[in-house]
Amino acid sequence: MATLEIKNLHVTVETDQGTKEILKGVDLTIKSGEIHAVMGPNGSGKSTLAYSIAGHPKYTVTEGEILLDGEDVLEMSVDERARAGLFLAMQYPVEIPGVSVSNFLRTAKTAITGEAPALRTWIKDVREAMDGLKIDSTFSERNVNEGFSGGEKKRHEILQLELLKPRFAILDETDSGLDVDALKIVSEGVNRAHQANDLGILMITHYTRILKYIKPNFVHVFVDGKVAEQGGAELADQLEAEGYDRYVKA
Repeated sequence: MATLEIKNLHVTVETDQGTKEILKGVDLTIKSGEIHAVMGPNGSGKSTLAYSIAGHPKYTVTEGEILLDGEDVLEMSVDERARAGLFLAMQYPVEIPGVSVSNFLRTAKTAITGEAPALRTWIKDVREAMDGLKIDSTFSERNVNEGFSGGEKKRHEILQLELLKPRFAILDETDSGLDVDALKIVSEGVNRAHQANDLGILMITHYTRILKYIKPNFVHVFVDGKVAEQGGAELADQLEAEGYDRYVKA
């Protein structure tokens, strides 16, 4: 069983007004097969946590640790983190003009495993994953995220998740911008990856609608850069009914 541990994490970012501390001592442990939902108001530090784990250079860790099976994640480069089994599904995936989806996926798989996948098996795996996500076969020849709709970008993120088979996935508002049908399809893809690979998931969301399809084991409420409360799936229902006012006022 793999474990991702976040211990007393403090993170700053540079703004026009100077250095600002966003995370103020976050503690969180995710084990293989667990699904953790992180919820909270805008500006509470949810996305900062995601990008800090992935290694975005905009965010500076000033204190604390991120450990993957005891190994110091903060000492790893971004690509080393990916090869170690960390995956980030971004809220706003970037466009890569001139690089086709098929080339991107096979190159990423090769970089992670250290060798190119056998072509016949790889093509079969890609087709099956695309079928599951209801992605048209011509999609693989388009440039990565170029001209993609919001739903297409999110399906492409989950296509990567299913094919690259990481140990832990951080999903940053994967439900944003999805209609009801696309939300169901994307959620089914996440659940397939979870079941097939004993995937540990850290899912960042504002809303409970995705939690109807992806059932969390734990819910963490983020307020002002810290975990204000945590509990089981029932906590998400309470947040849906009551909002975050009582945490913000406190």
